[in-house]
Amino acid sequence: MRDNTLARGLIARGHKAHLVPMYLPLQLDEERVDEATPVFFGGINVYLQQKYRFFRRLPRWADRFFNGRGLLKTVAKRSHLTSAAEQGEMTCSMLQLEESNLGKEVDKLVDWLARDGNPDIILLSNALLAGLVQELKRRLGVPVVCTFQGEDSFLDSLPKPWSNEAWKEMALRVKGADMLIAPSQYYGGVMESRLGLEPDSIQVIPNGIDLFGWEESEVSQDKRIGYLARMCHSKGLGLLIDAFIHLNDSSLTLAIAGTMGGGDDVYVAGLKEKLKKAGLGECVEWFPDLARNEKVDFLKNLSVFSVPVIYPEAFGLYLVEAMACGVPVVMPNASAFSEIVNSAACGVLVAPGSVEDLARGIREMLDDPDREVIGKKGRRAVEGRYHAGAMALNFEKVFRKVVGK
Repeated sequence: MRDNTLARGLIARGHKAHLVPMYLPLQLDEERVDEATPVFFGGINVYLQQKYRFFRRLPRWADRFFNGRGLLKTVAKRSHLTSAAEQGEMTCSMLQLEESNLGKEVDKLVDWLARDGNPDIILLSNALLAGLVQELKRRLGVPVVCTFQGEDSFLDSLPKPWSNEAWKEMALRVKGADMLIAPSQYYGGVMESRLGLEPDSIQVIPNGIDLFGWEESEVSQDKRIGYLARMCHSKGLGLLIDAFIHLNDSSLTLAIAGTMGGGDDVYVAGLKEKLKKAGLGECVEWFPDLARNEKVDFLKNLSVFSVPVIYPEAFGLYLVEAMACGVPVVMPNASAFSEIVNSAACGVLVAPGSVEDLARGIREMLDDPDREVIGKKGRRAVEGRYHAGAMALNFEKVFRKVVGK
């Protein structure tokens, strides 16, 4: 989402921009910038070429079969079945491209960029792609900028020795980039520490959303608590369910929206059973896989928004989407949330991981007579700092500085 919005913002400022999907086709709730751009390093091809010599020798036209969008989307739905060891091995292979068996995939990407992309600068959307930095700079002769977007949680989830090896390789590879960018002060500090980088070596550019169509909350007497993120444990959905049960107020409605990845259906079924046993099953509404216009309608009818994430979140675009609709928020006093919510004065921060404090914060916000005013402060913050135009302008300034060198 961030990358598509950024590309659209740069195009609106008069630049040419291509959005190049890696591994899997992009799944967006808005129009994609460049539908014609093919998928590179398709997940199936990467796996087969790394494992089996035969597939490294196939002609490129044969690779296109495994890069079919329908086939890749089907595989993506079963990605949770991939072993942790295989994920670790493939992650390290992507960070050590010169030593991997993926030379054919590198060639295809470089050839397309040289022929059709014709870039003045390349932006890698996350540091898991840092293995491409030196090869792209050497073969295309253009600067490469790399952004961080929550890599630590993924790398820490890999089994050893893959986790340690991936961190080591990433620390080495990102130093070759011409500029490093993080979406928050918090996450910039995390990655500087984890990667052994010099202080202030990472520039901060907050993520932003396209405000077109985002409408402010409608005042209602109904008290609706909302959640919009992937329906999974790490996003704190279970914590929010427990807080709702702790409130034990059947006059409240909990509205839950978001995507469900592989295996999430089992987790959600367990939460529904817990709510049923607590006698609150009828007080909770579920909205999976909303389209963009449905997302806006969902958010603007909320009284309070909360995604009580239980891992170190680099930014949290869902928070900005709620703020854009003028909904006051209740978020953990941790990660990037502290700097966003404090600077905007758009909600309440609660103790991370605490069911009781989350319930207290929600109740406090629901009963606050200035709730509407607090929500409007969030909207003003998005209009000032967290919109596509501001993000594109900030990236443009970095790009001009880097290219100017």
